Amino acid sequence: MRRRPGGDTPATRGGTPRARTETAARHVSDPLRDEDHQALVDEISRLLRTPATLEARDFSLIAFASHSGVDETVVDPVRTRTILSRSSPAGVRRWFEGFGITRATGPVRIPAEPAAGVTTGRICLPARHRGVVHGYVWLLDDGSLSPEDPRMPEAMAIAGRIGASLGARARPGARPSEALRRLLTAPPAARPGAVGAVSQALGAAADGPVALVAVRPWPVDAEAPPPAPPVLAATVLPGTAHAGRLPGDADAGTRPALALLVRLRDHRAEPSAAREAAEAAMARLPGPARGTARAGIAICRGAPGGDPSPARAPEVDTHGAEAEPGGPAGWPVGWRRALAAAGVAAVEPRAGRIAEWSALGAHRLLTSLPAAPPDPAVRVLLRPAHRELARTAEVWLDLAGRAGETARELGIHRQTLYYRLARVEDLTGLRMADGRDRLLLHMALKAARLHGID
Repeated sequence: MRRRPGGDTPATRGGTPRARTETAARHVSDPLRDEDHQALVDEISRLLRTPATLEARDFSLIAFASHSGVDETVVDPVRTRTILSRSSPAGVRRWFEGFGITRATGPVRIPAEPAAGVTTGRICLPARHRGVVHGYVWLLDDGSLSPEDPRMPEAMAIAGRIGASLGARARPGARPSEALRRLLTAPPAARPGAVGAVSQALGAAADGPVALVAVRPWPVDAEAPPPAPPVLAATVLPGTAHAGRLPGDADAGTRPALALLVRLRDHRAEPSAAREAAEAAMARLPGPARGTARAGIAICRGAPGGDPSPARAPEVDTHGAEAEPGGPAGWPVGWRRALAAAGVAAVEPRAGRIAEWSALGAHRLLTSLPAAPPDPAVRVLLRPAHRELARTAEVWLDLAGRAGETARELGIHRQTLYYRLARVEDLTGLRMADGRDRLLLHMALKAARLHGID
């Protein structure tokens, strides 16, 4: 039987608290720590067939798991006091630390001490990472286990994974960054809880205007840079199918992306702080990765009462595009837009290496549409043999049909331009004098390049 985190302490590993203490204990659970760590504690409990409890380095409860067939009805005084007070008394912590658990690299057996209120012995598995202990896994010592048990190396390996996770979350800015990660990856049904966790982690900053920055692709072995003002949070998110293929990497859409949350003074101001954060993040990448990375920016309004912007036009940003819903509830939308902007930057030279979603123009519409086969009328133009014709038509359409500018942009004579446009008409059956045909051709060429169809 699995229990939610919330009810054990150094002196309680492996028992079932009475109803009132169990109710009190539930309030100490941390929504940012329960999910992954609970699964690992359950894994240790199943492996060793005994109750297991995980606590942080300061002895605050993180997660626990019971196990069928183990008598958990005994509640010793230390356990009861700790559950009700939601932390371990200093004397209890010193008593357990006196057995060397802060320095141990393997299992430590701690005997019962009825005089101290500890009526059941424990086995402690230190959760270490890079030489530092970040927490403890406590096991009920009923005599069936020993530190020499052949299953202990596997249990210690799991404890090491816990230590690595706790160590990562102990970095500056880790709590807001983990909250941001949960919000941006949560399914719709789980978003209300994720929004609450973000608000709790960021405080008043969560209600103000922010920018979501996406840097993609982000190397699979690279960590997120530590957040520093005005960056509120930074996290690496798993790959997601989205608009745009990055240069030289057809699989970029399924590779990780870096997410940055940047605080803004006004949702209608130029997001220079977001651009600087994107540039700083890309500068950390090694040469090859730096060359292919692109960034996208999407601005999100603050929640009602949290945005210092003037009251006029509160839902329109610097380029006239509608901003996201106010507050953290709108950040998943902003993240998708930032990803899309990075995808456009990858294939549209005019967008630069850092693109703002609000400045994408027609690409805002194209990135919101699913990838689909090209229109039959332009399919022939997308063959490799006609790549030059497709490029000519796209530039001509980008420049509103101005022949002189198009010829200069392509470095060709006007007569060559006219010849190529005539060939485009012959191949596609579209007429450049027809605005509807021009629109179809223009959007089809843009969509094909955006989705890597060439």
